[in-house]
Amino acid sequence: MEQYYWVAWSQIKGIGPSRLKKIWHGFGSMERAWKASGQELGAVDGLGDKLIRLILAGRSPLDPERLYHEHLEKNPQFWTPADPEYPKLLLEIPSPPPLLYYQGQVKLLENQGQIPAIAMVGTRHPSEHGKRWTGRISKALAQVGFSIVSGMAQGVDGIAHSACLQTGGRTIAVLGTGIDQIYPASHRNLYNEILAQGLILSEYPAGTRPDRSHFPARNRIIAGLTRATLVMEAPSRSGSLITAHYAMDFNREVYALPNSPEQQAATGCLDLIRRGAGMILGETQLIEELGGLPQLDEASPQLSLPFTAPTVEPPPQPSTDFRQIAPELLPLWQAIAPEPTAFDLIVVQSGMGADQVSATLLQWELEGLITQLPGMRYRRL
Repeated sequence: MEQYYWVAWSQIKGIGPSRLKKIWHGFGSMERAWKASGQELGAVDGLGDKLIRLILAGRSPLDPERLYHEHLEKNPQFWTPADPEYPKLLLEIPSPPPLLYYQGQVKLLENQGQIPAIAMVGTRHPSEHGKRWTGRISKALAQVGFSIVSGMAQGVDGIAHSACLQTGGRTIAVLGTGIDQIYPASHRNLYNEILAQGLILSEYPAGTRPDRSHFPARNRIIAGLTRATLVMEAPSRSGSLITAHYAMDFNREVYALPNSPEQQAATGCLDLIRRGAGMILGETQLIEELGGLPQLDEASPQLSLPFTAPTVEPPPQPSTDFRQIAPELLPLWQAIAPEPTAFDLIVVQSGMGADQVSATLLQWELEGLITQLPGMRYRRL
């Protein structure tokens, strides 16, 4: 059973999520990887001689089947990247959690990316402006079927979860502790409400207590689970900016709520906007830019909007013939995906200079071949 070996690999020190993904892709099975020789392991990118010796020594005394059953006693519900239920978007990031523990209400359509999820993060000490807009945006997105993902921390996280629940929406909390740990303790009622109406996730096994080092790692999961990250309010040293930077690295959308530069709590958001993040100007604008009304699960509540929702046309089908593109520009065209692609990534993948790429993208945009999205991202039409 493949899960036996994911549990066993998670016990090997020095092998983090990124290397485990490379091992999995290299062998196609964690069982085959477990039984591989040192020479075979050496074919995996990033596994040097020292690390291979640690792997061989670390796995020698372990019995994967026994470990699995012992683990299951305290952690009865978890997914591995090889499981069909594992969240699809997390598989796209460089370091998907090898074991993702869950508790609450699972929606497979959500895991498959068919119900879009949006991250909402920010400071633990929001201003009245931040509190008000977090509540407004969370409710508006929940009412049109977006799942709201956050970290159940004090401040913006808690407000985002609570506002979503108040409208009958669905919310996901990603913890930096085991899923049986309620942190902060003042969020006990919120934790129970999320269990009843949403989902609790963590990459840490039951019993894991809060630790400062866990929360930056937790933030990559929040960014990885979602199509976009909204930073509602953040000073320049806020941990929520880590989530935003992960989202950018994962080629996901990032938005920030503007406020006066005199407000210390706004400096992080303003810096994100300066770097290319989209601005949150209101509920309708945000929903339009996030793609309009998403396809809802049949079980999702159909709630009335507090504003007029935009009419959403079906997405245009790709119609550009490669023969329309000059041969010398084909590498650039191929570097632009149907999904939003960052400008820097397009430059790297095309092998062309940034000035030439910029000029060509502008021409193609005028010709209706591509469109530019917030954050210097482009996609084909």
